Amino acid sequence: MSRTREVPTAADRPEDQGVTLVYSWEVEPGREAEFEELTHEIADVAAGFCGHEGIVWLRPHRGQRLYHGVLRFSSQDRLDAWLRLPERRAWLEHMRAVGHQVSHVQRQPTGMETWFSLPQRPVDAPPRWKMTLMTMLGAYPISLAINWLITPHTAALPVPLKALLFPLLVAPLLTYLVMPGLSRLFRRWLYGEEPRSEVK
Repeated sequence: MSRTREVPTAADRPEDQGVTLVYSWEVEPGREAEFEELTHEIADVAAGFCGHEGIVWLRPHRGQRLYHGVLRFSSQDRLDAWLRLPERRAWLEHMRAVGHQVSHVQRQPTGMETWFSLPQRPVDAPPRWKMTLMTMLGAYPISLAINWLITPHTAALPVPLKALLFPLLVAPLLTYLVMPGLSRLFRRWLYGEEPRSEVK
């Protein structure tokens, strides 16, 4: 049975920010199907766990045996609770029979990358200058539409209320619609080469 080695790189972070873990596992030759079945099992367990925001497993390049898992939680506290979960510990014991974990790295967002959909591979967030340009590209048409369609009808409102309209409209549109769409459309420019296929 192979041994597991974890390399934590955690740092203090606010509770209301998400946290991403990237796992790397080297699978024993001939046990790939068993490994992938176990990844589906842990995904089912994680899906029902409070604070879980998604997990993606990536197959290795041809001729290699290294799988990558990208796991997201809503807060450090929820992640810590997940790492202590008995079901997860039991799953790890099964995983150690088919491969060994070569890294376990915690990544911390700088802030803006929460507006960008997680790439289907374990990479860092895009450079800040790219995120800034992409945010400007997403915010401009919304700002134009607000000034054209809404602002002319709010002249009678007090200034604080008029100022409140912009963030109330822009923040949800950017977060749930515009930025995820732009990040998919420009994912190659944001993250580099095309991602490898997921474990299905």
